[in-house]
Amino acid sequence: MIHITDPADCCGCTACASICAHDAITMQPDCMGFLYPTVNTTLCTDCGLCETVCAFNEHYDTSLNLPQPEAYAARHKNMKEVETSRSGAAFIAISDWILQQGGSVYGAGYTDHFRVVHKRATTREERDEFKGSKYVQSDMGKVFRQVKQDLKNGMIVLFSGTPCQTSGLNAYIGKKLCKNLYLVDIVCHGVPAPYLWRDYLSYLEKKQGAKICWVNFRDKQEFGWKAHKETFKFVKGGGKMSFTFLFYQHIMFRHSCGKCHFTNIQRPSDITIADFWGIEKVDPNINSDDKGVSLILINTEKGQKLFEAIQHDLNTIPATLDKCLQPNLKHPTIIHPQRMDFERDYKKYGFSYVMKKYGNNERRHKLKSTIKKIKNKIKRIIHIN
Repeated sequence: MIHITDPADCCGCTACASICAHDAITMQPDCMGFLYPTVNTTLCTDCGLCETVCAFNEHYDTSLNLPQPEAYAARHKNMKEVETSRSGAAFIAISDWILQQGGSVYGAGYTDHFRVVHKRATTREERDEFKGSKYVQSDMGKVFRQVKQDLKNGMIVLFSGTPCQTSGLNAYIGKKLCKNLYLVDIVCHGVPAPYLWRDYLSYLEKKQGAKICWVNFRDKQEFGWKAHKETFKFVKGGGKMSFTFLFYQHIMFRHSCGKCHFTNIQRPSDITIADFWGIEKVDPNINSDDKGVSLILINTEKGQKLFEAIQHDLNTIPATLDKCLQPNLKHPTIIHPQRMDFERDYKKYGFSYVMKKYGNNERRHKLKSTIKKIKNKIKRIIHIN
């Protein structure tokens, strides 16, 4: 039976719980809301499937991968899709094709009060909930089993998620059923804690005196694609706060993010999508309006065929890998050295305490960033003169 002794060895993908025919494994939250498998030894038959299916290791399946991925910059031809997506709306082009074939699409959406979960969509309206960044680890629930049932029913399925989720799903589905399964992973920076997000929303609502009715983790329409600023809309007014500041400190990430096995170009998916940071080195014009452009990595022959099927909806530019190797395609995120202290303090004292203790450097951070920008401008002026 599966037994997690080090939390860094589990990514919470749910493959082990999904494969157990006796439902002996349930996913239980730790103090920060990260889910880990717990075995009911009364129900367990010790068949070993849960250990076999675990794909969070350096031996994950890359047997169908190309020698190296093909890279493209991409932007949807429909600017409305670009403006309402996080980057260049590559995911919209991919998922539209799946839906046109009568397939199902799985991605991260919301339930309850903006709790992030994976959902199933069979219409564009349902699929549109998956647009945009969601800087919280999604609850997979029974999604892996739903995907398998769709495949057994002869449907084409698109599953989008973090690389640990796509790797786990691929291992769970197996080779017999994978023909109609298309996997799309994102270049993941790391997954923050669900309970921190829950408490953060409560904190904002208490401060504002009103319920939140809309959230945007990275508000491109107001601040531009390059900005990393979140926006909230309340029933009475609106506000902008600092959840992403803690996100970029890497202090509330899952432990496994610090040893991620998928931070390389051998991706556990057919296609990888991301923001194309550094696009100006490839083409200075495609993103001159700062509305965003996608990076697409084609990882398998299946991914190649899917890309060919959607190209008519995209403006694409071939790129070389050296122009798009952002940090999380080279190595895992470095976890904040006070990560364990943060968890201990959150468990003991609660959200407000850790926000004050670990989030109080935001103004100093912004001041340093502003000073750096001013210095760079001065250097450019001096260089021009």
